Amino acid sequence: MFEVNRLAKVSHDPENSRSPYLFSGIDVHIQQAERISLIGASGQGKSTLLRTLALLTTPDEGKMMFEGASSSELGPRQWRKHICYVAQQAVMLPGSVEENLSTASRLHGYSFDRKLAEELVHTSGLTGLDLSKNARELSGGEMQRVALIRSMLLRPAVLLLDEVTSSLDTMNTRAVEQLLQEWHAREGTTMIWVTHELEQAVRMSERVWFMSGNTILEDAPTKEFFREPSTEAARTFIGFKKEEVQS
Repeated sequence: MFEVNRLAKVSHDPENSRSPYLFSGIDVHIQQAERISLIGASGQGKSTLLRTLALLTTPDEGKMMFEGASSSELGPRQWRKHICYVAQQAVMLPGSVEENLSTASRLHGYSFDRKLAEELVHTSGLTGLDLSKNARELSGGEMQRVALIRSMLLRPAVLLLDEVTSSLDTMNTRAVEQLLQEWHAREGTTMIWVTHELEQAVRMSERVWFMSGNTILEDAPTKEFFREPSTEAARTFIGFKKEEVQS
């Protein structure tokens, strides 16, 4: 469904002496309804990779194909309709929560499914949220969930999730995970999720991309990756993170 060949993004930071690239050599083939966790140390280009996959930033090298059409053939508007990025820091547009949730339908000429929006709001742990409330008066965690639901209402084929539970406590994190698991079962949406929580990666994915050296160093089934990573970098990373979790 989604194919990426030799994708690279050049670093324009003169102080970046480690590598001329933010990431490079990204070669992946993604099937419909896959759930992928994207993990690795900070500074490996994970968020930039997601933004590039969504054409929010232009790749400097390589090619991306969705259902047989290249990103240049589809163009940014159609591409982002199918492949949708959800940022860690949510941005609310002026207006109410409902106006924010109906943005996608207005942009693409759909009728707004208010019933579905209310259902998703409830499942995400926002029971009782007044949809007429000014969206910019929400808490960070509320904004994060509204931004996620806003993207889900577009019904994209691929959701690119950039630490979308980072502002949430454990209870609401699990509510969002349940929301996405139910949505995946219902819609067959492919999900690629940047997370620093290894337990979340285990719970929410069947495939892991491990980034190191500014590329995807390992691409493996989740259980296999956590049982026995094939590179020293991954073994070191997991060992360090486990110690952090245990402490």
